[in-house]
Amino acid sequence: MALVNGAKQFGFEFKGFDKDDKMVVFEKNRNVLHKYELLNVCEFNSTRKRMSVIVRDKNGVITLMCKGADSVIESRLSQQSMMS
Repeated sequence: MALVNGAKQFGFEFKGFDKDDKMVVFEKNRNVLHKYELLNVCEFNSTRKRMSVIVRDKNGVITLMCKGADSVIESRLSQQSMMS
């Protein structure tokens, strides 16, 4: 739920899974549906203080999406990613 709620704040809405078990996400700003293959889920727990999912898009690009406490996430960001 943490990733779903975080994404919704940025205009992405989780629509569920299609008949091929792909995650369907609606991007409101561009009115586009995106589909992802869910590869792995690292559930939230009190030790990690974050949740992560690994997905593959239609082009084969694999992405890690992570949502968690600011104090935990900020300490793991590189200087380059903080400037993007």
